[in-house]
Amino acid sequence: MRFVIFAHSLVSDWNHGNAHFLRGIATELTCRGHHVEVHEPLDGWSRQNLLLEGGTQAIADFEGVYPLARGKYYDAKTFDPAHVLGDADIVIVHEWNSHNLVRRIGEHHSRHPHYRLFFHDTHHRSATDPSAMSAYDLQHYDGVLAYGNIIRDLYLRNGWARRAWTWHEAADTRVFHPMPEKEKAGDLVWIGNWGDEERTLELREFLIEPVRALKLKAKVYGVRYPQHALDELRSAGIEYGGWLPNYLAPEVFAKYRVTVHVPRRPYASALPGIPTIRPFEALACGVPLISAPWSDCEHLFQPGKDYLRARDGEQMAEQLRFILSESRPARSAAQSLIASGLECIHRRHTCVHRVNELLNLVSGEVN
Repeated sequence: MRFVIFAHSLVSDWNHGNAHFLRGIATELTCRGHHVEVHEPLDGWSRQNLLLEGGTQAIADFEGVYPLARGKYYDAKTFDPAHVLGDADIVIVHEWNSHNLVRRIGEHHSRHPHYRLFFHDTHHRSATDPSAMSAYDLQHYDGVLAYGNIIRDLYLRNGWARRAWTWHEAADTRVFHPMPEKEKAGDLVWIGNWGDEERTLELREFLIEPVRALKLKAKVYGVRYPQHALDELRSAGIEYGGWLPNYLAPEVFAKYRVTVHVPRRPYASALPGIPTIRPFEALACGVPLISAPWSDCEHLFQPGKDYLRARDGEQMAEQLRFILSESRPARSAAQSLIASGLECIHRRHTCVHRVNELLNLVSGEVN
């Protein structure tokens, strides 16, 4: 089949987590013999920031890691989606595209119903900014692929779409896997962006203060850190590593003994059941994971077995102290977490699983 995907970016993961999952899906579909085209705007903000951060070498490096996942650039001012939809079988349009492009693709589909058309939502705006999401014209779309049950239900309950399905993100295990040969460089690593003050208090409670209290050797990677955040990291003795291409995360995870997950507030409070892609990737890399509170109401993982939970900063410090100790029980617990997390990912949460789900959905729709 011929897949056409419209994304904010495939090439750039600069503050753009959807690229992680999309790369794995595009690669898996291509390996199965499908033709995949991913179209992204030439002037997209994520790609522009990638070029500012790493130059054209950053794009060349991406292409070296993902030879089967290549994006095509278009000028948003002159682009006519009809030119690439003529022989499409499946079209997926991500929600970071403009309202105008989403509407135009839907209108094309109303006149040319030979392909299946899906809107793909992997963000919290359906709960936190419903006016922006209700402005998308999805009347001619065949349905919505939502990365959590609660988002799926919002589309249906609000009448934004006639049909919607849950399609969770997952780990691209071609890239995200353990690297036990790497020498350890420290105790704890956290990979994530500071963002829009959506988890400032949580980062202080579950990351900065426990590291300070335990005097851990820790490092943080990510972008959009304001000066006050850099100052807080420095005062806690945490090294700041800056921007990290996501495909280098497995190597970084392998150099540290534990990582933490600190969900943004909208996911922890308004969108239970959605962990974002980071825990999938961390578990796939075989690193013990300790998470700040979020509700796994969709039963994606086994809390206490695949990862540890901390109800507050004090318990986070306790969990970290235990898992990093040199005692035999601690070493056994860490190995058990690694084994169980890896087993969970490979049994349920890889891009292979998600492509299977997509193809089954499409098959059911067509038949």
